[in-house]
Amino acid sequence: MVGAQARVSSSLRRAAARAFSSSTSPFFRGIHVFQCPDVVGIVAKLSECIASKGGNIHCVDVFVPENKRIFYSRRFGEDVFVPENKRIFYSRSEFSFDPSRWPRHVLESDFQKLAKHFGAERSIVRVPDLDPRYKIAVLASKQDHCLVDLLHRWQDQRLPVDINCIISNHPRAPNTHVIRFLERHGIPFHCLPTGPGKKREEEILELVEDTDFLVLARYMQILSGGFLQAYGKDIINIHHGLLPSFKGGNPSRQAFEAGVKLIGATSHFVTEELDAGPIIEQMVERVSHKDNLTSFVMKSENLEKQCLSQAIKSYCELRVIPYESRKTVVF
Repeated sequence: MVGAQARVSSSLRRAAARAFSSSTSPFFRGIHVFQCPDVVGIVAKLSECIASKGGNIHCVDVFVPENKRIFYSRRFGEDVFVPENKRIFYSRSEFSFDPSRWPRHVLESDFQKLAKHFGAERSIVRVPDLDPRYKIAVLASKQDHCLVDLLHRWQDQRLPVDINCIISNHPRAPNTHVIRFLERHGIPFHCLPTGPGKKREEEILELVEDTDFLVLARYMQILSGGFLQAYGKDIINIHHGLLPSFKGGNPSRQAFEAGVKLIGATSHFVTEELDAGPIIEQMVERVSHKDNLTSFVMKSENLEKQCLSQAIKSYCELRVIPYESRKTVVF
């Protein structure tokens, strides 16, 4: 009950902060992401849409890749690169606006009209101070470093999400730091032990039904294609950057004993192909002969924590757009 009260109190504090902000300044920050076939005049139309309602653009990022495709030339017996006729326009805009002059629902409608005009594949608007936070569930296994880091960043309001629950295939003792934290903040913890032929995926699906995306914070289970299809939303994963050279158990020890000089971490979307989804964020750090195994592991875990939290933050700020089949645009 105490945890539930703490959670309600936290929500009230955020609402009060937004109310105070809106009373001192009528302007809110908006974010718009756009993806459509590239033609002349897209930026001009986007700017006109915002300016005509009294909005002020703070930054615009644009990317138009020179897409190419490969076909096999029987005549020459070699692969030939052929330019695509259709180029794609990607953009992300940040702007401020007065909701009394440009109500949220009208803002949405205006951008949808633009999307229809340009035949856009993607047109997403988000107003962080007005829209509900993204709801997530975090899946973790035995290692707690990424999970604990996410919980503390959430507590400090450095991650714009609400955590619906934590799911783990390993139990936690009642008096551990993680359990005490979750009880204090009213976040449910579900322990679903797994084993051969027992992934518990149907139970997980029931628990995460009301989420916007999932985070795998060192969850050491492979999610099946059936699970990915049934969930149907994005899943963000983190793994150390020692793959593919050091697979199996104790990869940090393997890399340490091999004397590597660079270590890293990769955060990516989950696909059916193991650890091969589109990359969202990567970080690296130099190690040397001066590092012992303890400092080596500590540096590796710190990279994983930073990389995962940055990936989540970028995703929530609409900075990540799928590009081609296995890439991302990250503004």
